[in-house]
Amino acid sequence: MLIAEDLLLLLTNDDTGRLASSKTEVDVALGGALLVDLTLMGRVDVAGPGEPVREGRLVVRDPSPTGDAVLDGALATIGEKEGKKPQSAVARLGKGVRAKLYARLVESGLVRAETGRVLGIFPTDRWPAEDANHESSVRAGIASALRAGRTSDARTGALISVLLALRAVHKVMEPASVGLSRQEMKASAKRISQGDWAAKAVRQAIDSTNAAIIAATSSAAAAGGGGGS
Repeated sequence: MLIAEDLLLLLTNDDTGRLASSKTEVDVALGGALLVDLTLMGRVDVAGPGEPVREGRLVVRDPSPTGDAVLDGALATIGEKEGKKPQSAVARLGKGVRAKLYARLVESGLVRAETGRVLGIFPTDRWPAEDANHESSVRAGIASALRAGRTSDARTGALISVLLALRAVHKVMEPASVGLSRQEMKASAKRISQGDWAAKAVRQAIDSTNAAIIAATSSAAAAGGGGGS
């Protein structure tokens, strides 16, 4: 399972099949998760001094196929953006990937696709859980890390960091189930996001994802407020 798939499962309500955050924010977060997946595999890195691209910019270390269609697509996109800032790649990676990941989750038997209509007119899709065993395992790892306030597992650290950026930790993890108050859980998530579980490239991917989410949120807020007078 990709980190991006785990993230989408966590952000999709098991009962209603609806997202815990806006689609715009989720799409950016999924793009960031794909970047983290690729950096953890050593396929993508952040350039250091003396490299063909500017220091701090994206560089592809290994362009060979990963064997995963979604990751291969993401790797090709990064190849086109090699030398660009990581943040610029995050938003691009998230475009259209949510539908692809949902299709994979349906094929894996983890969620089921349901179609309905809002007010009997507007079509809407929902993705309630079909088999929550894998997601429960992921949640257990996150809960354990939140209780301890630390983790050595990059996947868990990445998930918590992105959920924190989405302001969604409390939306996907009931504070009572973790044994912490909402404030304690948020503080623990902050400690984990700043921990030393991530290599430089992964840290850069996480930071870029957070920045892209903030930018997307700000843009949406500005657009929503632009109609007033």
